[in-house]
Amino acid sequence: MALDKAPWKVGVVGYGRLGQSLVSHLLAQGPELGLELVFVWNRDPGRMAGSVPSSLQLQDLAALGERHPDLVVEVAHPQIIHESGAQILRHANLLVRSPSALANQTTERQLLGASHRWNHAVFVARGALWGTEDISRLDAAGGLQSLRVTMATHPDGFRLLGPLASAHITGPRTVLYEGPVRGLCPFAPRNSNTMAAAALAAPSLGFDNVIGVLVADLSLTDLHVVDVELKGPPGPSGQSFAVQTHRENPAEPGAVTGSATVTAFWRSLLGCCQLPSRPGIHLC
Repeated sequence: MALDKAPWKVGVVGYGRLGQSLVSHLLAQGPELGLELVFVWNRDPGRMAGSVPSSLQLQDLAALGERHPDLVVEVAHPQIIHESGAQILRHANLLVRSPSALANQTTERQLLGASHRWNHAVFVARGALWGTEDISRLDAAGGLQSLRVTMATHPDGFRLLGPLASAHITGPRTVLYEGPVRGLCPFAPRNSNTMAAAALAAPSLGFDNVIGVLVADLSLTDLHVVDVELKGPPGPSGQSFAVQTHRENPAEPGAVTGSATVTAFWRSLLGCCQLPSRPGIHLC
C-alpha cells in the first residue's frame, strides 16, 4: 500500500547483508510504495561497486543533506550512531538498526537533544524482539516487574569486544554474560540489539534493570534463539503474571543477522514511514 506522503526519500547507511537486502527492496518495490532511494553510503565504498548505481553512491556521509532525505536508515554498526546519529537528525528522521548504541547515555542524550532541536524522530527497529507492543503496554500500565532476554547461538555468530572476546568456551553451552543490558552492549554491540530493544520497550526498567544473557551454544550452528521472560508484581493471591516466549531464527553459519530479522526490518521501515514524525525515541 502506498504511503500517504509520497515519495518519501530514503537514504541507507551500511551495505552489509541487511543493507544489500534493503537496497534491493527499495529499488524493486519502493516506487509503488511511495519510497525513493536517494543514497547509499558504506564505510568501504568499493563494496557498492557494480551493484549500487553510481548516482546513488554517497561518498561522504557528512554530505547526506544534499540528497534531502526524509528518512535515513542505519544498517551498519553502532559506531555510526555514536559518531553521526545526532548530525543525521539535523536533516531527517533516523531509523536505527543498532539500538545497543543507546546503552551509552551520552549518545542517548545527544540523539534526544538533536531530535527535539530539529523536530525529527528516532525510530528503533524491534528486530528479533517478539511481543514488543505487549511489553510496552504492560510497562506503561505499571504491570512489569522484571524482564529477561536470553540470546543463544554458535560462538561463530558473535562479534565480541573486550573481556568477552577472550572468554573461554567451557562446554557445549557456555553463559558468556548475565546481567544488566547496559553492561553487555559495549562488549557485544552487534549481538545485543534484541536486548537493547527490550530495554527501550520497558522504560520503567531500562538498560540498567532489564537483564541480558548471552549464551554460546555449540549445537546452534544455523539458529539464533531468543528467550524472553517477564513477570508482573504479585497480585492479591501472591501469584505473579508471567510470560515466556521462545523464538528460533534460522541463520547462515557465522551470521550475525538471522533470516527472519531481514524481513522484520523491512516491515519496520514501512511501519515507521507511516508514523508521525515527532521528536523522541519510538520503537517500530
